Amino acid sequence: MLRKRGSAILCGAFLFVAWNAVVVLYLWGRPLSGREEREMDGGRGGADLAGDVIHMAEAFEAELEMQRKILLQIQGHRSLWEQPNENGASRIGPPQVVIPILVIACNRVTVKRCLDKLLEYRPSAELYPIIVSQDCGHAETAQVIGSYGSQVTHLKQPDLSDIAVRPEHKKFQGYYKISRHYRWALNQVFNSLSHSSVVIVEDDLEVAPDFFEYFRSLHPILKSDLSLWCVSAWNDNGRDGYVDPAKADLLYRTDFFPGLGWMMLKELWVELEPKWPGAFWDDWMRQPDQRRDRACIRPEISRTLTFGRKGVSLGQFYDKYLRYIKLNSEFVPFTKLDLAYLKEEKYKEIFEKQVYSAPLVKYEEVQRGQLKGAGPFCLHYLSKDGFKVLAKNLGVMEDLKSGVPRTGYRGVVSFLSRGRRIFLAPPPGWSKYDPTWS
Repeated sequence: MLRKRGSAILCGAFLFVAWNAVVVLYLWGRPLSGREEREMDGGRGGADLAGDVIHMAEAFEAELEMQRKILLQIQGHRSLWEQPNENGASRIGPPQVVIPILVIACNRVTVKRCLDKLLEYRPSAELYPIIVSQDCGHAETAQVIGSYGSQVTHLKQPDLSDIAVRPEHKKFQGYYKISRHYRWALNQVFNSLSHSSVVIVEDDLEVAPDFFEYFRSLHPILKSDLSLWCVSAWNDNGRDGYVDPAKADLLYRTDFFPGLGWMMLKELWVELEPKWPGAFWDDWMRQPDQRRDRACIRPEISRTLTFGRKGVSLGQFYDKYLRYIKLNSEFVPFTKLDLAYLKEEKYKEIFEKQVYSAPLVKYEEVQRGQLKGAGPFCLHYLSKDGFKVLAKNLGVMEDLKSGVPRTGYRGVVSFLSRGRRIFLAPPPGWSKYDPTWS
């Protein structure tokens, strides 16, 4: 409504000024008639006409001054329309895409920590609606979520029944319910609520101050680059000491699906939903049939931190890796940065040149701190077992999913060791992952 009213006022002002200008130019420029010429040549008639012209000029000057004041008022109102409203969204200009945040919850009352941080850092309720989808029917957790009132939308997964599984999978009942919940919740976001994208956050994640800025800046790239299928806030090897604290703005492409705070588009859900798995949805995402050689974007320093040791995974990796992940604390204005380097062809060329032009070193030199120079350095692995030994001894995650190492891009894992950048990489000429490396 404000935009339409503003456009109408501006259009009216323009027509008003233009019409008066045409009238004045016509009066000043038209030739005099014979009678007017005679009156100008003699006597009082000429004096009267001259007085009329002077009077018209004075009136024209006054009219211009009034029009100038009107235009200044219009300009002042326009500046008000362009100011952000109470939710931080601009009142005019091209509409910005709405990116909802889907919080997957169950029976942890500590979802409060997750929601508090999301609300603290959220710049606009209109652009980032928070949708909490709760499974499990846990009353205390529902009460915590309900305490936020209209600040969040609280959805409740209606089917709380056990899922029929084969006997050896009874211990994995929780994983089956999680997969069912994800499917239901994503259908709500994309089909019932008609959103075009979503950022998925689990209830045991805390977000960084630039969490929203990060995802908004990468939404256009995710939408335009068909070689990408997700944007993640997570670095699996993002422990303190393994990332560069001076490179909070550094982003990567990765062939490994990270999860733990990630954005997807509706087009991807249309592709995945018909074949969504009964359980273990995240490892299913990492299989070649789903990934289809597509990559995700991930940061050098994580924009999420998990604080949930308890869950269906029983704290797998938590004590050794996840609890030590460094959460970014510096706000990076990503929307003002040129992120075109993340496009596939440019990134691949630059990254491979950086990796394979780095000095080749041996594991012993890295482990003993015998590297000379500031780096980066390249350390080769030749087999699955070779990778796992080197990764474990250097302190990075050694597991592979369908042959892809965590954080890997074209087989390369990038991290810091004793303050120097190390590329744990296959030899030059790498062409594809071996799914048997799992």
